[in-house]
Amino acid sequence: MDTEIIKIDRENFERQELRHAGELIRAGALVAFPTETVYGLGGDALDEATVAKIYAAKGRPSDNPLIVHIADLKALDELAVEVPELAYRLAERFWPGPMTMILKKSSIVPDATTGGLPTVSVRMPSDPIARALISESQRYIAAPSANLSGRPSPTAAEHVIEDLSGRIEMIIDGGACDIGLESSILDLSGEVPMILRPGYITKEDFEEIAARVEYDRAVLAERVQESVVAKAPGMKYRHYAPKGQLYLIEGKRADVIATINQLVAEKEGAGIRTAVLCAEETKKQYHCAHVYSLGALSSEKEISAHLFAVLRTFDTEHISVIYSESFEETKLSLAIMNRLRKAAGYQIIRC
Repeated sequence: MDTEIIKIDRENFERQELRHAGELIRAGALVAFPTETVYGLGGDALDEATVAKIYAAKGRPSDNPLIVHIADLKALDELAVEVPELAYRLAERFWPGPMTMILKKSSIVPDATTGGLPTVSVRMPSDPIARALISESQRYIAAPSANLSGRPSPTAAEHVIEDLSGRIEMIIDGGACDIGLESSILDLSGEVPMILRPGYITKEDFEEIAARVEYDRAVLAERVQESVVAKAPGMKYRHYAPKGQLYLIEGKRADVIATINQLVAEKEGAGIRTAVLCAEETKKQYHCAHVYSLGALSSEKEISAHLFAVLRTFDTEHISVIYSESFEETKLSLAIMNRLRKAAGYQIIRC
């Protein structure tokens, strides 16, 4: 399959530039497109054959539900039933934006889209290209991250091309994603709102609207959750992993630096290509040929925006072993550490 690649300037484009992409979606084809979080792999959310193509293109387990992307609030009443009043208050505050809500699904949503669950995940992205594509397609668009399953999520079109060129019909290159972490997922299908995936919108943000919000136990887990029912993307399987083995080093900053330097010396002494993942503040304290900074701890958005791109760089540089600092000093620490723990397969060294 030849994959068509088109460039769109998200700051200055006409909707007609997305006309062909919309036609492809309506015809059951797959189109990768940018959002404010990561690039999504889009197809008609209500067409079972198209949904099957999404899973096949990614190599994604079929019990891992997809998120349905919408462009207007009325879609909630079509995609979901028994929508709580809280959902509308949350939407008023956080939509368009990086929040996904899980609700009881309506009969129009096929089980293939929801991984066989009675709930549906819904999000309204803020990226102008994403919103224009949804409107132009005249469809609700199911869109998991546009990468091969298990790989670091794509935050630039080059990442999508690397993983999916030749497997899908079109890739829309809209430049780098702004946030770089997938949306926060809040489950509203039970009695207590439950965070299933941390993201840019935090528990504290949600609690400004909802009196009580809790974390699902899988969010705080320290091992792969293969036995749980995946109510949301990213809960069950290893994700975001580079090809090399990643280890997280947790503890007091000085101890972390000393431990990483010792481990690096051992690996490099054995001829193993090794790298360090760290913050800008500690970058110069590592004795390693390959040191990668995610950014300054004072700029949490910089760290989140760079995370997946740096994880992919380890592959292009053929790094075999990576040692990473923990990033627990920022508002987004839970979301960032959630991704790093999954990327490491929960291989954590505490010092």
